[in-house]
This record gives sequence, structure tokens and C-alpha cells, in this order.
Amino acid sequence: MSRMRSPLLDRPGAVEAAGRDELSNEVGLDAGVAAHYGSDLREQRALVAGKAFVDLSHRDVVTITGPDRLTWLHAITSQYFEGLKPGTSTTALLLSPTGHIEHVMYGIDDGVTFWLHTEPGAAAALVEWLQKMVFMSRVEIAEVTDEYAIVWRPGAASTDEHLTRSGADSLGGHEVFLPRAELAGLEGAAAGIWAYEALRIEAGAPRFGLDTDERAIPNEVGWLGVGVHLDKGCYRGQETVARVHNLGRPPRRLVRLLLDGSVDHLPAHGYAVRLGEKQVGFIGSAARHHELGPIALALVKRNVDADAGLEVVAEDQPTVTATQELLVDPEVGLHVRSRL
Repeated sequence: MSRMRSPLLDRPGAVEAAGRDELSNEVGLDAGVAAHYGSDLREQRALVAGKAFVDLSHRDVVTITGPDRLTWLHAITSQYFEGLKPGTSTTALLLSPTGHIEHVMYGIDDGVTFWLHTEPGAAAALVEWLQKMVFMSRVEIAEVTDEYAIVWRPGAASTDEHLTRSGADSLGGHEVFLPRAELAGLEGAAAGIWAYEALRIEAGAPRFGLDTDERAIPNEVGWLGVGVHLDKGCYRGQETVARVHNLGRPPRRLVRLLLDGSVDHLPAHGYAVRLGEKQVGFIGSAARHHELGPIALALVKRNVDADAGLEVVAEDQPTVTATQELLVDPEVGLHVRSRL
């Protein structure tokens, strides 16, 4: 896992995100980049106004080259890659045989190489799995996190920039594959990961490993259409995805929670979501939004009434009340009429 310290942490006011926990001695998921540069709420407003960028250089970067790369990716992932035109952005999932999400790849093809980024520390396992699937295909896979970094900018990409991705899940902005050596020389205002996460949660875009668990399937978190092409041939895990889609009603659903702002702490990943005395889900990620206040993404059981008030509970912490906003319809499916 790359844990290089971003040179942007040397900017005035920079505070590193999720550093090493002294009790567990574990490195936080977003270590290596700034949580904020003095005020995450001010930085959110700058992002909304298109006047700042976000350092995502802690994310892992992988390249896949070779003449067979698109047909090979088409065969092993959930996405449609055959005939993918250069400059086209996409998201692809690798699923277990039972349809559970194992990897998420955010990428773009430049006509020679498919470039992708993924969660911090995920590249080693991803590359290892991909290497096992090469067989006779003419592809070469490499982690290039040491050489390239991801920077997020709001709005459309300009024509003179580096390779950029602007998929349906890029929050209305674009992700730049930037040579890492150029990070220190970036000009303009920077916003921290806290500001970016607040906009991500507002957009209802789940983050793998935070808003999902080992049982999560694409249908539950809104990745049908975004990361899963429903009209392609067989791939690992397709049977589960197709069955749930055809019959409707995924077992759980992603929701956005508007949290009671009178409590001075944000719920951490894994906090229980309860309806009365019964746990019905868990908190994925949470942030303070510059307009909405404290918000979170949670994965809850499908049969939870969409209008029911919920509570977020953790040991030794005050209970936080929450209002649901639907992101994945509990009745969604090919033969069930969607209410969204």
C-alpha cells in the first residue's frame, strides 16, 4: 500500500486526514493527504464555486496495456468494454461468484492503456487477482501509484490537461491522472478530503469499503447502470445481480441520512442504525455539509419504512436521530415499478 506523504501537506494550515491511531497502530484510510487546510466548510463552498481542487493522491493507480485489454476486461468485469472509445470514462466492478463486490475500478482508456484508480491500499490485491486471470490474453498490468496521483477538480475538464476521467460518479467534476512529480507545483486553492467527502455523501455516491461491507451487492448501493452493464454477457457474479434485478427488492438499500445537528460528534463508520430497539443497518461514512449540516450514508434493511425516523447508536456516545432520504428504491427491479 502506498502511504507517501503528499507535498500539499506542506501548505499553510494543512491538517493530515486520519493519521495513525495510537491505540490500534493502524494507518487511517485517508492518511497521506489533507483533511482540511483550515476550514472544511469554507473549502466546500470553494469547490461548489469551482475555485479549488482536491488532493486524492493517496488513491492507488493501476494501468492495463495490451491489444486484448478491452475484450479481457469485458469478460471479467461487470462493465461493457468492447468497443470502448478512447477518452471514455467508466466504472467497473469485480464480483465474487455469489455477486458480492470485491473491487471497484474507476477508469478511462486512452487508446493504448486503460488507466484506473481505486481505494488506498487496494491495488496490490487487485493486481494480484487480475494477474491470475490473464491466461493467454495479451495484457500487462502494473501498479503505478509511485508515478501517478489523482487530483479532483470541479466542473468539466479543459482540453489542455492530463488524462482525465469524468464518469457519472465523479460528482460533476473530473479526476486528473497527474504525474506525481507535479503535485508540489500545483497552483490554486486546495480543499481537503473532508470537503470532498461531504459533497460525495450529498451526491449519494458510495465508497467501497466504507459504505459497503463483505456482503454488499451492486443492487443495494445504486451501482446498477453506473458500474454494472445490464445488457452484456456473462461475468463472475452476474447470476446474483440479474436475479435480484429481475425479481426486484434487493435485501438492503443505501440511504442518505440527515443527522440531528445538536450532537457535537459525527457517527463513525460501523455505528449501528436502529429503528426502535432493533438494529436495521450501519453507518458507512459521515461528514458536515456546508448547507445540509451533518449527513451520512447508511446501508439499511429493505423493509425499513422509508418514512421512519432512525437512530444512530454507539457505545459511550449520545444517540443521534436521523431522517432518511432514499437513494436506492426498496421496490426497485425490472418487474417492480420504481418509486424514484
